Amino acid sequence: MKNYENVTIFNHPLVNHKIAILRNEKTSMKEFRELIEEITTLMTFECLREGVPTVEVEVKTPLEVCTQHMVKDNSIVIVPILRAGLGMVNGIHVLFPSARVGHIGLCRNEETLEPYEYYCKLPDGIEDKLVLIVDPMLATGGSACDAIERIKARGVKNIKFMSVIGAPEGVARVAEAHPDVHIFVSTLDRCLNENGYILPGLGDAGDRLFGTK
Repeated sequence: MKNYENVTIFNHPLVNHKIAILRNEKTSMKEFRELIEEITTLMTFECLREGVPTVEVEVKTPLEVCTQHMVKDNSIVIVPILRAGLGMVNGIHVLFPSARVGHIGLCRNEETLEPYEYYCKLPDGIEDKLVLIVDPMLATGGSACDAIERIKARGVKNIKFMSVIGAPEGVARVAEAHPDVHIFVSTLDRCLNENGYILPGLGDAGDRLFGTK
């Protein structure tokens, strides 16, 4: 895959350690869910290095008064792509507990591999926020592109996309379709198989998060 200016692929030893456990088919549902949250928190730290709305405040320390920058209240919205994206929400809430949450429900047509919407509920005033769209798996890129387009249709200009595992095909598709959206992926895997699943991947993230298989 060629290099894209709007794509960040993590190569952090702590994240890689957690990914190794996450992939293991013997990892329990509880541990899988905890790992997704932990990886998301680590990714969020880097994802929000830039582009976060801040305000300057005055703080009185025990010694003197100083100025400090803080994240602006009510400036961040988390939008998980249902259902697996729900597993990443708490990982962001650890850092930003007051962030509001919207939801986009997308299913994949198993024949065309393209998404279709079954649910969409977003906070009012979202057009002025930094929106973090999250989904553990970035496979074909269809759901990610669709979700980004729906968020843009609400007038949002400041969008970031986070995924735990990405396939080169999906990352390239989203990067080229939305060059104004920064994509953060903790691990870039080898490829997609004929059914559109990531290899080596980690199976179906939704099933492993919620115990539905």
